[in-house]
Amino acid sequence: MSAVRPSVARLHPYVPGEQPQETGWTKLNTNENPYPCSPAVTEAIMAATGRLHIYPDPLGTPFRKAAAEVLGVEPDCILPANGSDENLTLLLRTFVDPGDLVAYPYPSYILYETLAEIQGAEHARLPLKSDWSWDLEAAAPIVARSKLVLVPNPNSPSGNLWADETLFHLIPPNGILVIDEAYRDFADQPRNLGKLLERPEARRIVITRTVSKSYSLAGLRLGFAVARSELIAEMRKVKDSYNCDALSLAGGAAALRDQTGMQANCDRIRATRRRLDHRLVELGFTTIPSQTNFIWATHPTGQHRRIYEELKARKILVRLMKFPGAFGSAEAAPFDGLRITIGTDTQIDHFLEHLEPIVQSLT
Repeated sequence: MSAVRPSVARLHPYVPGEQPQETGWTKLNTNENPYPCSPAVTEAIMAATGRLHIYPDPLGTPFRKAAAEVLGVEPDCILPANGSDENLTLLLRTFVDPGDLVAYPYPSYILYETLAEIQGAEHARLPLKSDWSWDLEAAAPIVARSKLVLVPNPNSPSGNLWADETLFHLIPPNGILVIDEAYRDFADQPRNLGKLLERPEARRIVITRTVSKSYSLAGLRLGFAVARSELIAEMRKVKDSYNCDALSLAGGAAALRDQTGMQANCDRIRATRRRLDHRLVELGFTTIPSQTNFIWATHPTGQHRRIYEELKARKILVRLMKFPGAFGSAEAAPFDGLRITIGTDTQIDHFLEHLEPIVQSLT
């Protein structure tokens, strides 16, 4: 008899994007920021190396103070974690018992489903309409039974941004709405989290953020949750004692203080995003107006795997994604498409140079 938990034995683990180890690849598949992090980050990390023999602050106090100042909230409203994915795990530990229901939009971030299964929770997909808008009437009975509703906003893989007023309809009466804002800094309009926490709805809302994307620190593994202090206090009970290392906390705090550098990189990405979107449409793709550092593109031929494989043969990686059952698709013929990370202008020019003849060869 296996000692493995049955829920784990049945698990289909989340499959991250390809990470080739050799050089020469153009990586447009895992939504990494193509620009380097703030020089202040490396300075802060080097300064912290002299104290590596000492445990880090278990509450990440200097980081929380830096984040609080930037976001316009109190430090007690912030919980650092080993990437925003750890915050998702902490949310399930805090609010979800085995057998409870976890809901999330579909198509979206499939890791939500995996985390629910690890926790022994039930999970349900909240169907989206073909234009990526919400079917709130269909969602209502599922939300009513949920302990946790997880919503990436902007969404992945589509890149669209939903209004807060729409998401408030997804707050479960006896649970928590989690707004996963990993890509929010790339949106055209800035976010005011301080004002959101003042809303009465905020007593059942937790926002998750990361330094991986807009701050160019995917290799550092640092994220944080933002919520009213009473919710953060409960989440803090279930975290590991030293869940964030000293170098990540020091580098993350320095990154957050350099808002000018972060915003400059986001501006560059937004400009490249507009140019890429325009050219993809010219090549016959259908795109979704993106508020992220990637674009979701589908081609009328449906030959997304062929496009992906031919690009890969040229050492260009994009993300081929499939969502069985989405928008009425069959398991055997799932809804699919290509998620394309916004790289540097040079990377995007290289990508388009190779994409154009591939598209022209499609029948």
